[in-house]
Amino acid sequence: MLHFVQSTQNTTVSLLNSLPTDVDECQDSVDRCGSTLICENTAGSFVCRPREQCGPGLTLDTYGSCVDTNECVDLSQPCAKGFNCINTIGSYTCHRNIISCGHGYEAAEDNARCVDIDECQTGTHRCDGEQICRNAPGSYRCDCRQGYLVDPYTKACVDIDECRRYMGRLCAQKCENSPGSYLCSCAIGYRLAEDGRNCKDVDECEASPCGQECANVYGSYQCYCRQGYTLNQVDRTTCEDVDECSLTASTLCAHHCVNTPGSFACICPGGYVLALNGRNCQDLDECTLGTHNCTRAETCFNVQGGFRCISFECPSNYQRVGQARCERLSCQDYVECQTEPQRITYYQLTFPINIRVPANIFRIIPSPVYVGDNILLGITGGNDGRFFSTRRHNNYTGFVYLQLQPRAPRDFLLDVEMTLIRQGRATKFIARIYVFITGPSL
Repeated sequence: MLHFVQSTQNTTVSLLNSLPTDVDECQDSVDRCGSTLICENTAGSFVCRPREQCGPGLTLDTYGSCVDTNECVDLSQPCAKGFNCINTIGSYTCHRNIISCGHGYEAAEDNARCVDIDECQTGTHRCDGEQICRNAPGSYRCDCRQGYLVDPYTKACVDIDECRRYMGRLCAQKCENSPGSYLCSCAIGYRLAEDGRNCKDVDECEASPCGQECANVYGSYQCYCRQGYTLNQVDRTTCEDVDECSLTASTLCAHHCVNTPGSFACICPGGYVLALNGRNCQDLDECTLGTHNCTRAETCFNVQGGFRCISFECPSNYQRVGQARCERLSCQDYVECQTEPQRITYYQLTFPINIRVPANIFRIIPSPVYVGDNILLGITGGNDGRFFSTRRHNNYTGFVYLQLQPRAPRDFLLDVEMTLIRQGRATKFIARIYVFITGPSL
């Protein structure tokens, strides 16, 4: 019995599993009915039925149902101005707008929205004449012009002192406040640059403010003078000639200094010519140049600053030997031979008046010299004032020297007698010396 029941149950399950399942053809992707019909599933098949007909203000959706149309959205202007559109099922209605706007706003012409009131345009603001009205959403504000700010207590616009507020940042040199702004300026010697803030140096030398030379420096200029001029210490621009002769005449020129504009010139006295250095004077040798006036019978002797014409004449019983020597011809007796000079020789010497004394000017020595010679010296003529004297250096050498310095240029003709004692015999010789003391050496 138990086995039978079990067998009967298994058979029933197998029969149930073998029954067929219905397929819903309307759910697949095949369009079986077209756009004008609706597919409806049936057991083992499907049928196509006509779609539902929708009334005014309704439209058919993709599932075949009628749904409401929102005319307030689909229509461009469903209601007249001043009315609001309210959608209803299958239709819509228009209701007049009743709008309430906040402070600073007003209803638009369509009475459908609120727009901002421009108080600056309508003149309903409370800004004073010095302030600028600027509109803001629902309000306005009163601004000050550039260069001004609102006083927190009086609410009035007051000037901003930019020079103090931005000290050292606006202008390169000087800043001056002005109503609503500021002005930059420059110190003397500078001018304002193109940017209106920086300063550029003015080249004052372009206007030739100096008498001679000008050197531009930052903010000023400096005047200079050429050599031989000095800057005027009062106006500091003009140049004055320097009188070099009055300052250092003794070191500038050997003889005479003459001031010239910006320089000086040295002048030499007659008988001198200016040296190449332009300061010293050189003696002019008239004898060599042939500018003297001596006769043919005279001999030209050059001296400092001039010349002398000298004539050589031999006394009687003497004959001329060479240009400047006279030799004795004969003597009558022994006494005459001892007292009269055997030879007269002419010499010429010249010295400046500022020569230092004592000064040896002439040396006397017999020629030739022998052992045992001895000389005696003396000035026998021409030594007026006793400016000259003689001295022996040794037995056979002597000197004529200047012992006093003359106070003025002067000419002397000295007769210097030398007695030569040789082997017990005395012989006299005369040195006739022209001594020309000229002016100081230049």
